[in-house]
Amino acid sequence: MVENKTLSQRIFTIGNYTALSLLALLCIFPLVHILAISFSSSSAATAGQVGLWPVDFTVKSYSFVVNEPAFLKSFVVTLKRVALGVSLNMLLGVLVAYALSKEVREFRFRTVYVWTFVITMLFNGGLIPTYVIVQKTGLIDSIWALVIPSAVNVFNIILILNFFRGLPKELLEASFIDGAGHWKTLLKVVIPVSMPVLATVTLFSVVFQWNEWFTGLIYMNSPDNYPLQSYLQTVIVTKDFSRLTVTDLTLLGQVSNRTVKAAQIFLGTLPILLVYPFLQRFFISGIVMGSVKE
Repeated sequence: MVENKTLSQRIFTIGNYTALSLLALLCIFPLVHILAISFSSSSAATAGQVGLWPVDFTVKSYSFVVNEPAFLKSFVVTLKRVALGVSLNMLLGVLVAYALSKEVREFRFRTVYVWTFVITMLFNGGLIPTYVIVQKTGLIDSIWALVIPSAVNVFNIILILNFFRGLPKELLEASFIDGAGHWKTLLKVVIPVSMPVLATVTLFSVVFQWNEWFTGLIYMNSPDNYPLQSYLQTVIVTKDFSRLTVTDLTLLGQVSNRTVKAAQIFLGTLPILLVYPFLQRFFISGIVMGSVKE
């Protein structure tokens, strides 16, 4: 059946698609421009001749970046951080959200815990007390200093919590009638039907763990333990080239700070660009169903 739209509806649809297309282009153009600069020659990038297509195509900037041992070490540290951080975020997030989704008659102090978590979203102890705690617990200069302080994300917990509350009560009651306990109900019933919100929260967690750089600078005494974004911040912003090899210095004469910066930015963004399409189909339904409670 073909729906006949009025003139005003057609104008709105055209205007809507036009506006969204323009916004999409505004998001894509900077990334394409950075990619073009990373594949351009030093002279072309310095002269500002690069637009959306590389000028004097070369991969020397990527050779400079990839051949740096510190870059590869920081990349491995970030992979470990993402694996541990996302796993811990999701484990604690699901467990806390499931407990808080229960009625007061099942979980007597649920309201107290909910408000406790909400308060942590508004207030925190500050940078210095947090650093002292991390130091006194012996986490400084270890991968756990990057993972444990951010293990509980209250915003993600709220999304999962509201999704769990929206699940049909009959589904959970049927599970308990069949003899399942809370653990089996969570693993066999709740989690399988909550994949949209879990995929969305996983995406949030992956992006956060991958992009976070500040904790690496303050909790890591050795530059060899820097995650990728902390390493890029050190090399690009402070221009710390003290650990470069002779080969790197040779390449440094053939590339510019701008092309190297573009190559590092693109390499740092590429893994998220590859992961996002696989989780994007869950994104809208997970956000809507996890943020609105009927």
